[in-house]
Amino acid sequence: MQSQNVVAIADENMIASNGGDKAETTFGEQRFKVFTAKQLGQIPQLNRLSEQQRFDMKVVASVLPFRVNEYVINELIDWNNIPEDPIFQLTFPQKEMLAPELYDKVATVFSLNDKSALNDTIREVREALNPHPAGQMEHNIPTLDNETVQGVQHKYRETVLFFPSSGQVCHSYCTFCFRWAQFVGDKDLRIAAKESGQLQDYLRAHPEVTDVLITGGDPLVMKTKNLRAYLEPLLSPEFNHVRTIRIGSKALTFWPQRFVTDEDAADLLRLFEEVQAAGKHLALMAHYNHWRELEPEIAREAVRRVRNTGAQIRAQGPLLANINDDAEVWARLWQTQVEMGIIPYYMFVERDTGARHYFEVPLVKAWEIYQDAMQRVSGIARTARGPSMSAHPGKVEIQGVTEINGEKVFVLRMIQGRNPDWVQKPFFARYDEQATWLNHLQPAFGEEHFFFEET
Repeated sequence: MQSQNVVAIADENMIASNGGDKAETTFGEQRFKVFTAKQLGQIPQLNRLSEQQRFDMKVVASVLPFRVNEYVINELIDWNNIPEDPIFQLTFPQKEMLAPELYDKVATVFSLNDKSALNDTIREVREALNPHPAGQMEHNIPTLDNETVQGVQHKYRETVLFFPSSGQVCHSYCTFCFRWAQFVGDKDLRIAAKESGQLQDYLRAHPEVTDVLITGGDPLVMKTKNLRAYLEPLLSPEFNHVRTIRIGSKALTFWPQRFVTDEDAADLLRLFEEVQAAGKHLALMAHYNHWRELEPEIAREAVRRVRNTGAQIRAQGPLLANINDDAEVWARLWQTQVEMGIIPYYMFVERDTGARHYFEVPLVKAWEIYQDAMQRVSGIARTARGPSMSAHPGKVEIQGVTEINGEKVFVLRMIQGRNPDWVQKPFFARYDEQATWLNHLQPAFGEEHFFFEET
């Protein structure tokens, strides 16, 4: 690994600048510097790659969002092991992330220096990548008094998702991201709300909601004062039915300075304490893909500081070819998380969107990796549910493969569902070695439909 050499250049779109309480930390002042697709050529480490590889990156980055910061570049990537390094694969575009016919279509126009033609081609290719899977736009966005509630999704009865507009960016982007459409600059594909008035009205009208998930993007790219403006209204007595506030974030991995040396890091931690002092449970839904993300000391310090506020950290992430499709990686990840006081929460199946063909793993292999990883850890680390598909009807867990009356089948259950009556119901699908998603499966035992398709 290279030593950290953080340049004092602030990102024009970003969050809190840095500093922190110098009496409490030995980490020193670190400034955030980000590279986007336009700055790919300014990353000196990429000179290790061939000219063709760098061109391939530019082509893919014109379609799928690319953003990486110097902390990730200098502290998380092993530049002696590229392109195979898992964090490199997690953050830098690869040619194979676009299907050959889509790559060729973009690459051909990319070389013509015709901006209009390129934009048209990119738009066409993005539409082919299923930008909003699982009914996000068609079925998850609610209405109130016959008006669309901006920046809100409500798929499961107890849980509402809120997308603050100033949090619809990340410190770095993951190449597998299922919400990649949020970051490509197309307003028609973006889910966001500039303010939370409609959210509050919606929550008043829906007392069955117990959990609000602030999500993105990454809400922790915001300055604390902006995040506070969204959270504080939810602490008032009229929202007593909201028992848990969740924040979905990868900041613990991609910019742990957010909790340690950023100028408002202390204020962020105070806000976490205030949420809990108001009687709410605060859960930081942390995204981890590899145990290496937990190795830097500043990342461990960030976890310590969050836990000291009383907030709970739950870890989730998808199983990904080319990054973590190995039981030993998951076992080490879960064991390390437990040792640090993080609760393993979900192993997801890569969603059917974006570069899914590059990252997807057959469901039977996903289950075998999950089972193998579970066998390598103690019971206290076996809290991670999965492999779980966040599909249109709900979160479907693969519980195993077995044989019933001579037929080999997948055993499945609904962890969460659009219809609460579906939850925890077991069901069966024909065994299929090639299936990578729920819609590839067929009901077992001669049934024509799965139970959730008949309503």
